[in-house]
Amino acid sequence: MIKSILDNDFYKFTMQKATINLFPRAIVKYEFINRAGTLFPDGFDKILMENIKEMRSIKLTKDEKDYLISRCYFLDPAYIDFLAGYRFDPDEVTVTCIDGKLEISIIGYWYRAILWEIPLMALVSELYFNILGEPILPENEIQKNAEEKMKFYESLCVRVSDFGTRRRYSYNNHDKIIQTLIKFSDSTFLGTSNVHFAQKYNVSPMGTQAHEWFMFHAAKYGFKMATKFALEHWIDIYRGDLGIALSDTFTTDLFYLYFDTKFAKLFDGVRHDSGDPIVFAEKTINHYKKLGIDPTTKSIVFSDSLTPERVKEIRDYCSGKIRFSFGIGTNFTNDVGVTPLNIVIKMTEAKPEGRNWVNTIKLSDEASKNTGDPYTIDLCKRVIEIH
Repeated sequence: MIKSILDNDFYKFTMQKATINLFPRAIVKYEFINRAGTLFPDGFDKILMENIKEMRSIKLTKDEKDYLISRCYFLDPAYIDFLAGYRFDPDEVTVTCIDGKLEISIIGYWYRAILWEIPLMALVSELYFNILGEPILPENEIQKNAEEKMKFYESLCVRVSDFGTRRRYSYNNHDKIIQTLIKFSDSTFLGTSNVHFAQKYNVSPMGTQAHEWFMFHAAKYGFKMATKFALEHWIDIYRGDLGIALSDTFTTDLFYLYFDTKFAKLFDGVRHDSGDPIVFAEKTINHYKKLGIDPTTKSIVFSDSLTPERVKEIRDYCSGKIRFSFGIGTNFTNDVGVTPLNIVIKMTEAKPEGRNWVNTIKLSDEASKNTGDPYTIDLCKRVIEIH
């Protein structure tokens, strides 16, 4: 079901390069979080583990290596050579399923373990629906729905990207959806976070960094300094490329305390991933204005649970005030007539060089998206004075 090492989100590779450069001895733990409490069938863990073991043989092909060298100039040859030698190690992954409760943990050096999250989630989703066997819409209707959405986005004059790998219905459905989206490449479709499909269909790979980048920095440097050091390190590695900053790991309010004139000028914009998008847009616009920066020269990438209706609402508010685009996930890749899984895999512990294990947390703008140990979440709130 995972056919390529590039069948993964782009930001996993950009962060992997950064971890190799900056934190080569860091060890981390990731855990599966089942937000909806979905029960999995008996034996699911064994089937999942069989598929995980098959990933051992996946490696970067010559064509894929040539693609990265030619398309992703900010990934240096040393990193791409490393990736060519990378192999998934199933011993880093533990899976159990007792009384329908699926548990997955990943432990290893961060620079290695970082690539597991997205393909594992895609595997869980596809296997679950395969075993469940629920009827879905006919293929032509699924593609027609995607095409109608794109026509609607085209009518709004907005730009959208596919961010749907992790909770897709299946690889094949994802492939068909991309085939539909690329019909709108001239007007509406920007690209995909999935590097495999970006190569296959010659569209742009999309993404920068994820919450784990900031979560690890909090484990190493503390909650108050995490945002500053995470942004500084990103600049050190990418020198102005990959310039969209994720804003909500420890709330947007804290982010903007540290997103000063230097960062605001060096980064092209920010990504919204939780909380009210209109409130976020207003905060962002006002922050740029306060720094003397014209908001219409900067961008927001919206990526939280987007539907056509929500996209229109955001477009209506942001038009003429700031640039914007949309990263749409499950509503593209798992809109087939079933209820998509509400699952994530998050870093839960980190062991920076010279330190013991530290709990890692995400303090989102939306309380339901908070992840991590409750005591550490409460500690973070007290440290950064968020109530």
